[in-house]
Amino acid sequence: MRYSKNLKWFGLISTIGMLFILLGGALVTKTDSGMGCGRHWPGCNGKLIPDVITTEVLIEFSHRLVTGIVGIAIVLLAVWSWKALGHIRETKFLAITAVFFLILQALIGAAQVLWGQGDFILALHFGISLISFAAVLLLTLIVFEVDKKFDADGVRFGSTLRFHTIGITVYAYLVIYTGALVRHTNSELVCSSWPFCHDGSGGTSFMPTSFEEWVQMGHRLAAGLLFLWIIYAAIHAVKHYKDQRVLYWGWIIAATLVTLQVIAGAIVIFTKANLIIAMFHSLFVTLLFGLLTYFILLLYRSKQ
Repeated sequence: MRYSKNLKWFGLISTIGMLFILLGGALVTKTDSGMGCGRHWPGCNGKLIPDVITTEVLIEFSHRLVTGIVGIAIVLLAVWSWKALGHIRETKFLAITAVFFLILQALIGAAQVLWGQGDFILALHFGISLISFAAVLLLTLIVFEVDKKFDADGVRFGSTLRFHTIGITVYAYLVIYTGALVRHTNSELVCSSWPFCHDGSGGTSFMPTSFEEWVQMGHRLAAGLLFLWIIYAAIHAVKHYKDQRVLYWGWIIAATLVTLQVIAGAIVIFTKANLIIAMFHSLFVTLLFGLLTYFILLLYRSKQ
């Protein structure tokens, strides 16, 4: 059907747009541009379009502009998918989830600008946007399934892989929260070395001595465990799921992404929070979480 081709393109564009929202939000945080438009929202420094452009204003205003445009696209995608593919059982749930969490992340961002928020609340902002991204991604994949050019029917999970899939996805979300907390508490460079933490005198501290060190080292420990868990699950999938290419290659990709994530995290420390490396750090974890939620979709279907 012709609508499916147009809907696929629209879904793909919306997914890429949602990815830009996530990375744009990370850029705002990493460059301390959150107050680039002052205590004004949705306007910027008292105007609808700012007349004085600084780096912080450009980053913050661009992020708001992209969020607004992509937000409209996601609402349209949700309505279009609901009408065209509402008979597919996951469509309505994903459409509602995408729009709800998109609005929620926008409200949290607005509240931060207008009134300010604590670090623990702000750390939720990236995670909430991540849920919306995952919903849009899965919705787009469902659209691609319509003409069977992309089809993962028949996937079956054993009890072991089912446990690892659910556990890793939930745990990964918690790890992502700790990573966001590192950024919002300005703990990225509190430890000048990796994987252990060196104090200012050059000695190695095996136990954190400040709140920021606890946040940083807690995230490193959580990320390390996630890395080992995904590698273990990937080895299990490679051994036992060679006949199911989606799971076989899916877990190999997951292992690759988590490895790149760990490497990027280490390089962030060695390069003193280089902005480009830090953005790749956010990109890898976004793609990893999207892949994990796709596994959850396949797992849900396999149980029906």
